[in-house]
Amino acid sequence: MKRLFIFVLTNLLAGGSLLLPGDKPNVVILYADDMGVADVSYGNAEAKIQTPNLDRLASEGMTFTDGHSSSGICTPSRFALLTGQHHWRRFHGIVGAFGGSVFEDDDFTIAKMFQGKGYNTGAFGKWHLGWDFDAIRKKGRKKGDPDPEAYDWTKPFPDGPLDQGFDYYWGDGTINFPPYCWIENDRFVTIPTLPVIKSEPLAGAGSFRPGPMAESWNPYDILPTITDKTVEWLEKQSESKPFFAYLAFNSPHYPIVPNEDFHGKSKAGYYGDFVIETDAQVGKVLDALDKAGVAENTIVIFTADNGAETAAFDRLQEFDQWSSGEFRGVKRDTYEGGHRVPFIVRWPSQIEPGAVSDEVVSQVDFAATFAELAGYDLSVDEAIDSYNLLPVLRDEDYEKPLRTATVQNTGPNNYAIRQGDWVLIDAASGASRKEDASYLKYFGLAPFEKGTKGLLFNLKEDPRQSKNLFTENPEKVEAMRALLRSYIDGQRCAPFRG
Repeated sequence: MKRLFIFVLTNLLAGGSLLLPGDKPNVVILYADDMGVADVSYGNAEAKIQTPNLDRLASEGMTFTDGHSSSGICTPSRFALLTGQHHWRRFHGIVGAFGGSVFEDDDFTIAKMFQGKGYNTGAFGKWHLGWDFDAIRKKGRKKGDPDPEAYDWTKPFPDGPLDQGFDYYWGDGTINFPPYCWIENDRFVTIPTLPVIKSEPLAGAGSFRPGPMAESWNPYDILPTITDKTVEWLEKQSESKPFFAYLAFNSPHYPIVPNEDFHGKSKAGYYGDFVIETDAQVGKVLDALDKAGVAENTIVIFTADNGAETAAFDRLQEFDQWSSGEFRGVKRDTYEGGHRVPFIVRWPSQIEPGAVSDEVVSQVDFAATFAELAGYDLSVDEAIDSYNLLPVLRDEDYEKPLRTATVQNTGPNNYAIRQGDWVLIDAASGASRKEDASYLKYFGLAPFEKGTKGLLFNLKEDPRQSKNLFTENPEKVEAMRALLRSYIDGQRCAPFRG
């Protein structure tokens, strides 16, 4: 007992943790959908979108100014976050309506790891990683048939969250993909009976793909309901068992559907209002943790799957609000705006309040970080692209930069690799589609020539990625390209372990 007292006292005097050896922290990931790095106000009273709850989270934790998703689109980033390996090792695109799972049976996921280490695990909201809907498709019907009569909606369907380590799931699958209904675990709570979408007029932009819909389904219900279900689940947790909650918001992704109470709350149109409603849901979760008395030993992470949608160009002209901040690009791009996202981590007594880090980090790094905390020994084949962030979070001595390099990718022929201040885009452009002319004029940019063999930028000097230094630095280009190719050919990005 005397040794234990000395350990605790020494640790406290050193500004260390209140946790005792062997304590396992709870983990909550709050995952926004299509949110730009500059859509969080971070205490800036002049910001056109005010996010007080996210500002609070940042003031109580660490903000990463150089945090990234694996991809500039949805499904790949979610896969990378959950597995600790980059999506491009297996696929590039998203799961379509009625699409199958992107996972293989023996895949490592952080949820499986937590589950194996005695955690309760829950997933809520947007999944978009596939299910086996063929298991409920009626005989003689074609794969992906949009007719409600093509399925037996009373049957369970596998290959969803429960098969990837989650004890419980509640959500809508994907808000703009059929089937439009509520799902609990591996069954439908509401039955899709209508053949086409019939919803109230939308507040903002966006549309729905045609397909089966439950009569009671309403897109405005999604955001508050998945948050309320998360809070209900958190309230049921016991202090004797740690938990992992993954809440994947449908916002501010298309369709832009802020509820009426939030209309006009921002100075950036309905999109800004939707961000503010998302922020309010973050507040609900933080309040629930406080009420349960578990906030002190709970890691809360807020980030997003990719940058803002292309409507950001219109928002720039109409409201003078650029979701990507000082960076070029939007969703789907390998420019910084496609994958540099809000990235906040709070862990009271472990992370200095209000800390800001310029370390380059990726969502694939959560796997190695959580494995260290949970006491799980990753094999050489698990989370092969994941670095342990604990030295950064705890402000310990470590060799900087943490990552040897960071790879970004959205399509099969468009990769970028980051080393220090330098980023090489191994393609003629970092944009997935033609950049808006008014946007280029606004920032004084120009599209690069079609015959360009590649793009090289120094982000410290040129965060907008306006000056291509490719031809001036052939040796750097070749070295970075060689490293990129080694990764694409199978080399792990993270160091070997054990």
